[in-house]
Amino acid sequence: MKAVFVTGGKQYYVAEGEELYVEKLDAEVGSTIDFKEVISVGDKIGTPYVSGAKVTCEVVKHGKAKKVVVFKYRPKKKYRNTRGHRQPYTKLVVKKIVG
Repeated sequence: MKAVFVTGGKQYYVAEGEELYVEKLDAEVGSTIDFKEVISVGDKIGTPYVSGAKVTCEVVKHGKAKKVVVFKYRPKKKYRNTRGHRQPYTKLVVKKIVG
């Protein structure tokens, strides 16, 4: 069974056993999280969410993504600005989909 759920302002299309990276969540490594904002489960589509549906995930690890270099430049003005950004993430494994 597949489901679409919302977390961190993004939608994720998942099946049981899949690994995914989401925006950082406040949860301990090894704990489980229930996502109740489920948009669709199998062939059911919610308005806006499917009532009684949930996606249960286990937190595997927290980390930071690879560095993204932001370089600003203005021609003929001697303006150069370099910055970097590393987005924090949480790695999840989908354990159960209830719909």
